[in-house]
Amino acid sequence: MSHPSRLFAARSSVGAVLATSSAARRMAQQSPCKLCSAVGPSISPSQPMSCSRLFSTTVQSRISASQSAPSSFKISAPAKSESSGQPPSSRPSPRSRADAKARTAIGPFTPLSAGLLLATSIALFFYFQSEKAEVERRKASEKKNEKVGRPRIGGEFSLVMPVLGGGSEGERIEARSFTEKDLVGAWTLLYFGFTNCPDICPEELDKMGKVVDQIDSKYGAIINPIFITCDPARDTLAATSTYVSEFHPRMVGLTGSYEAVKKACKAFRVYFSTPPGADPSNDYLVDHSIFFYLMDPEGKFVDAFGRSQTAEDVHAKVEGFVSRWQSEGNALGRADIKTRVQEDESRKVPF
Repeated sequence: MSHPSRLFAARSSVGAVLATSSAARRMAQQSPCKLCSAVGPSISPSQPMSCSRLFSTTVQSRISASQSAPSSFKISAPAKSESSGQPPSSRPSPRSRADAKARTAIGPFTPLSAGLLLATSIALFFYFQSEKAEVERRKASEKKNEKVGRPRIGGEFSLVMPVLGGGSEGERIEARSFTEKDLVGAWTLLYFGFTNCPDICPEELDKMGKVVDQIDSKYGAIINPIFITCDPARDTLAATSTYVSEFHPRMVGLTGSYEAVKKACKAFRVYFSTPPGADPSNDYLVDHSIFFYLMDPEGKFVDAFGRSQTAEDVHAKVEGFVSRWQSEGNALGRADIKTRVQEDESRKVPF
C-alpha cells in the first residue's frame, strides 16, 4: 500500500472511533445501560464505569494504539538519492538517461553544421589553391623578365658577317648583314675584342668555346658564340673570318665601319680606345672591356663574365640559367644563325 493510502486509512479509523465515542456519550447521558453494570465491575469493581466513560477509555486506547502503530503505516518524507541528490520519484528512467547521454555525445554537430563545415572547407581549399597559383605565376614572370636590377645592356646595331663566296672570279669573301634581331631565337655568348690581341682575347675566346661545348654536350647546339671587333680599321672581312675559325666552328665574327662598331659597343656598354693617329699598317693595342655577355633567346641580357672567372665557373652559371629557362616551359632554341646567314643571299651587302 502506498503512503497516501496508509494515511487515509489511519485517518478514517480515528474518525470512526471519535464518532462512536460521541454517540456513546449521548446515549449514556439519556438512559442507563446494562452494559455499564456488566462491564463496569469487570474493569474496576470498586468504581463502576458508565457507558460514556467506558467508550471514552476505549477511544483513548484506540487513539494511542493508532499513534503507536507499526512503522510501516507511518508516512515519511521521500528519501533522496545518494548519488544524484534527487527524490526517487524524480529520477530519470534508464531510457531517459540513455537519450540524454546520446544527445551529450552528439553535441551541436548536426547534419546542417556538417554541411556548412564541408562547404567552407571546400571553398577555402580552392581559394588557397588559386592564391598559390597566382603567386607561382607572378614569381615565374619575375624570373623570366628579371627587370629589377637588370642592366640595360643590348640594343640596336647593324654589322656585317664575312661569308666565303664563289663565282667566276673564284672564292672571295662576301659581307652579309647582321643585326640585333639575329640574336633572338637562341642563347648567345657575345665578346668584344680585336684580332691582333696578343693574349687576353684568345684566352677569353678559348674559354667561351669550352663553355659552348660543355652546354652542347647536355642540351645540344643552343648557344651561338659571337665575336665583335672593336678595331674595324684592321679587322677586315678576311681577317675576322680567319680569326674566329680558330676557336669554334659555330663562332660568328662581326665587323663594320667605325661608326657601326662604335654604336654596337655603346649599346652593350663596352669601352674601347684606339691610340690617337694609329696607322692600320702598324702594330698597336686597343684598350677595351674584357668580359663577355650571356643573352637569352629573347635577345635580353642575362649575365656578364669577367676574366677572373674560369670556364667551369661560367659553365655552372650558364647551365643554371638555361635549366631555369627550360623549367619555366620556354623553348631553348637552336643555335644555327651562322648557317642561316650564310645561306641567305638576301643579306648580301656591299662592304
